Amino acid sequence: MADMRAPDSDALTEAVDRTALDEAVEFTSGLIRIDTTNRGGGDCHERPAAEYVAERLAAAGLEPVLLERTPGRTNVVARIAGSDPTADALLVHGHLDVVPAEAADWSVDPFSGEVRDGVVWGRGAVDMKNMDAMVLAVVRAWARAGVRPRRDVVIAYTADEEDSAVDGSGFLADEHPELFEGCTEGLSESGAFTVHTGPGRAALYPVAAGERGTAWLKLTAHGTTGHGSKPNRANAVSRLAAAVARIGANGWPVRLTDTVAACITELAALHGLSVDPRARDFDLDAVLGKLGPAAALVEATVRNSANPTMLSAGYKLNVIPGHATAHVDGRVLPGGEAEFAATLDALTGPDVSWEFHHREVALEAPVDGRTFAVLRESVERFDPAGRVVPFCMAGGTDAKQFSRLGITGYGFSPLKLPPGFDYWSLFHGVDERVPVEALHFGVRVLDRALRTL
Repeated sequence: MADMRAPDSDALTEAVDRTALDEAVEFTSGLIRIDTTNRGGGDCHERPAAEYVAERLAAAGLEPVLLERTPGRTNVVARIAGSDPTADALLVHGHLDVVPAEAADWSVDPFSGEVRDGVVWGRGAVDMKNMDAMVLAVVRAWARAGVRPRRDVVIAYTADEEDSAVDGSGFLADEHPELFEGCTEGLSESGAFTVHTGPGRAALYPVAAGERGTAWLKLTAHGTTGHGSKPNRANAVSRLAAAVARIGANGWPVRLTDTVAACITELAALHGLSVDPRARDFDLDAVLGKLGPAAALVEATVRNSANPTMLSAGYKLNVIPGHATAHVDGRVLPGGEAEFAATLDALTGPDVSWEFHHREVALEAPVDGRTFAVLRESVERFDPAGRVVPFCMAGGTDAKQFSRLGITGYGFSPLKLPPGFDYWSLFHGVDERVPVEALHFGVRVLDRALRTL
């Protein structure tokens, strides 16, 4: 049995000061004001944001390195020496790019970084300039206090996470692995934020210990070109449409990974239920029906999935084209790759071919060892009424690319959010924002977790 003991609650003095709390807000706002919109296909310019964080890391006595695969697509890496030279290193990473924002849909300018009524507004406030800023604030607090983490901590700010990561974490992992020497574990986005599931129930803090794999697909149907007024049994558009409809309607079977099974078990216990997800008679739907809003933490990760997202065909209304294409956003559970491929073969049929447009591995990290115990304790120390649970992300992060270096990733960007704050909907959504108090909580939790790990 792995050692799951949490650290001594009195062994670590908090290094965070008032300046660190203020800087977390200042830096979140400042990074939001730097427009790093990633429109895909290389259309992004992260360098100003990279220079912003590099300047502040250097002011804390670090030696940040700026690296580019493509001009303007800048990454920043810095290492903080730990107090135990025999310990493995820890990677903390966040991306600098953001998805597009249509200003007309927003209540505020999405790149204003406005701080109003105790809330920071703007694109990236949630995904993920908030975490970028909190890490920067913690590192600078350590410098002022003269404290060091136990392990070497490698800080990486990456480009291109919102597209293929080819200019970001993929480039760093493939071309500069020496910068991550000794790193065995990593922390990044999409975990340890508050999920409220109803009056009288403990607030949940889901820490990500897994990610479904990315399987973005291109489908191509070939047929016979002809006049739109004549019968055509080899119509590429019809063949593609039929395949896309089959994919969209497919019911994928339930496959419970270790992370999802652990999540279900802990959620059930918090609801007064004793369940065994590995039992042959386990009824997933019945259990999820008893979990209320908490079921959302697992519903998207109990199966593989494939959602059609783009269609393209033809060049004139009265001409039947000879080919048609579609794109599908596929997501694959750990160990589900063979099933996914076989299912796509069956659903597309003989007249439609498919290939991977972009592919990344599924991930799973241990939830029964010291690392997860430290993450749990760090959150629950600052919210004793809250409960940390493991979960698997439906999507993916830069942890996929860093896994090539043998780095086990966890989603851990802590925020304490008020009831009614719909954090999920703000990812890539309108009026993205984060409460100031949530940032303060995150700085304190990160300080404790990073120094304890």
